[in-house]
Amino acid sequence: MTAFAGKTLQFGVVPTETKKSMTGLDLLTGIKNGTLPAPPIQQVLDFRISRLKRGHTVFAGVPKYEFYNPLGSVHGGYIAALLDSCMACAVHSTLEVGYNYATIEVKINYVRQITADTGEVHAEGKVIHLGKRIATAEGRLLDSAGKLYAHGTTTCLIFAL
Repeated sequence: MTAFAGKTLQFGVVPTETKKSMTGLDLLTGIKNGTLPAPPIQQVLDFRISRLKRGHTVFAGVPKYEFYNPLGSVHGGYIAALLDSCMACAVHSTLEVGYNYATIEVKINYVRQITADTGEVHAEGKVIHLGKRIATAEGRLLDSAGKLYAHGTTTCLIFAL
């Protein structure tokens, strides 16, 4: 368990039968509020859902020294994980009961390096297009002052559980 903003989060995987009975927005709201387990990657990379509405999500995290690459900055994989999460969850937040998604493509543009001194970053994802089988979303990774560090797009396949 980990505490975020005074809330204790438990980590795990939401059972498929539970997911099948909820809209995407309800599932993500449960994870955000701590009534459902947060995925283990949130614990490992120390990020969380900070804002959520249909078609839009924001994840917040604090880059750490432990995430450094050999170049002396935060590894691009951390940035990609935050952007992939916020964009795909923006899509997930639009899904009706009994549907899921799978990411089929992610494109990330790295604008500037992140270090442990950058402070909290916010990955904001929003849906661009929502079809019956394919959805696209875009994301931006910003610091607290609104400085852009990376941006990207994703394409997701929507399917029945």
